[in-house]
Amino acid sequence: MWVRNAVAVMLLVTVICPIVLYTDTIGSSFKPSSSRNEFIDEVATFSSSGIDSLHLNLLPQETPTTLKEPAGLVFTETTSTGVDAVSELKEYKSTRVLSAADDDGQAQQDNTIREVTEGGHKGDSGDLEEMSDGAVDGEERDQAAQAAKSMQSSSEDGDAVTKDVESKIDDQPVKNSGADDKKDPARSGNKQTEQMAVPDALVRQLKDQLILAKVYLSLSATKNNPHFTRELRLRIKEVRRVIGTATKDSELPRNSNEKLKAMEQTLAKGKQMQDDCAAIVRKLRAMLHWTEDQLRVHKKQTLFLTQLTAKTLPKGLHCLPLRLTTEYYSLSSSDQHFPNQERLEDPKLYHYALFSDNVLAASVVINSTISNAKHPSNHVFHIVTDKLNYAAMRMWFLVHPPGKATVQVQNIGEFTWLNSSYSPVLKQLASQSMIDYYFRAQRANLDSTLKYRNPKYLSILNHLRFYLPEIFPKLDKVLFLDDDIVVQKDLSGLWSVDLKGNVNGAVETCGESFHRFHRYLNFSNPIISKNFDPRACGWAYGMNIFDLKEWKRQNITGVYHTWQNLNHDRQLWNLGTLPPGLITFWKRTFPLDRKWHVLGLGYNPNVNQREIERAAVIHYNGNLKPWLEIGIPKYRNYWAKYVDYDQVHLRDCNINP
Repeated sequence: MWVRNAVAVMLLVTVICPIVLYTDTIGSSFKPSSSRNEFIDEVATFSSSGIDSLHLNLLPQETPTTLKEPAGLVFTETTSTGVDAVSELKEYKSTRVLSAADDDGQAQQDNTIREVTEGGHKGDSGDLEEMSDGAVDGEERDQAAQAAKSMQSSSEDGDAVTKDVESKIDDQPVKNSGADDKKDPARSGNKQTEQMAVPDALVRQLKDQLILAKVYLSLSATKNNPHFTRELRLRIKEVRRVIGTATKDSELPRNSNEKLKAMEQTLAKGKQMQDDCAAIVRKLRAMLHWTEDQLRVHKKQTLFLTQLTAKTLPKGLHCLPLRLTTEYYSLSSSDQHFPNQERLEDPKLYHYALFSDNVLAASVVINSTISNAKHPSNHVFHIVTDKLNYAAMRMWFLVHPPGKATVQVQNIGEFTWLNSSYSPVLKQLASQSMIDYYFRAQRANLDSTLKYRNPKYLSILNHLRFYLPEIFPKLDKVLFLDDDIVVQKDLSGLWSVDLKGNVNGAVETCGESFHRFHRYLNFSNPIISKNFDPRACGWAYGMNIFDLKEWKRQNITGVYHTWQNLNHDRQLWNLGTLPPGLITFWKRTFPLDRKWHVLGLGYNPNVNQREIERAAVIHYNGNLKPWLEIGIPKYRNYWAKYVDYDQVHLRDCNINP
């Protein structure tokens, strides 16, 4: 027993006691001494006494700048009226900020700018040549134009433009906006909405910084400071490298915020160096004028190239009729005929008139119509084409018959009654003046008439719509279809529409001012001004139901010939079929429900999606046809789903979706 006690005592002395002593020593070493506590209290007192207001003498202080979100234009529904509504409207009109400059002394600079510009300083486009580091890049020029032009009011004189540019500079966000927002919760909510609504704000702000940096770089105050010039050039290169080809914030690299802040601080220094606000205004104005000139040039080039593409036949569509023609003439005469030809003159059936030289487009019209018809066997399609595409058109529908429907393909050359002695438009198309109008090189650059130099206006196929009773003498009603439409619903109900004694049933196009009569006819001519209303609604060709009995009774073809003779010198309207159609069917057109026919898919990328889905017929009127590469992509599938791209002729001609 005593042995155990001895061992326990030895363990206590040799193990436990040192541990206890060592732990106590460690605890005491971490307790703050009274002198240390006093030092901490002094630091706290010194900090609370306003250390932030002190300035270091060794290094120059840089005023910290806050990254400001560019303010976007946001439209919201509001019930404010009076002064509040005006103030909100002014707030919404503020656009993106050109730079993230320091706000210190902002009011003084704003007053200086106003004094300079209101004093009548005029823009000098030559100032742009003074800018070092080269001219502004194309994309930056667009941003400069947008930044200066988006604030323009209804006034268009030079002083108004100057004031708009100044207001763009003046509309800098204020640092104490947070306090204002607390006072005015509605305003705070609007600002939050603005920040949320501006897409790709970082990309825009970086581009705005580049614009302002180039302005500073061209000023004399910057040129006299080589150190700042080198810094500014370095920041420009960094921002350019960050932006690259990015158009969205998600495409920017991770260090984009750092580069934006660095450029922001450099621009703040540049702002403090500038004492000539008038020079900045002149530079921005010169950039605006020069950018507008470039914009006009690019618009002309775009118009020319679009028109050129629209009238150029793609390689695949050139290959297709050649292959079909070769195969057609290899057929025996007995195999070159269509079935059910006894239905062609039956007035009880639904007859369609389609005048086209485009095999693939014509096939889409017929396929889409038959696919959505309740009783396909009651539908008869009359296709008229030119001599060049006659064999190809027949071969296509012999190989791809439209189910139970009936098809007829005619050659316009077989209409012996259609000659220049009968048709004034044929006589005009063959005249020397018309040849000069189309082919004289010195007139080819006139943008105002470029649209009407499309070869379709020279084709008599485009004018056959005025000779429907002569082409179909035994029919009572005909539904005319253009070859750039797609049918989405059954059209048989159109034959039961009561036209109320009118000849033409069409959808009116009064939604925009450019669809009214004054857009198509020359109302400076007394013949036009005395007979027509310039504000009258136009209507659409492309899907028209014609009552051929009323046509004959009212001698519509004779009316058309009379007006064509009066327009022999093109003083009443330009070329085309819609202007003479508006005149010929004046007060003879019955307005159809708009759901029958929706237009604009060949030029307008913003056609209402619901209207497209509900429409019986959608029309690709315009230059952006769905079979061309320039077609609007989001509308192409409505057309492409009626094309069988696995068909051997399309594969051989490399026609793909």
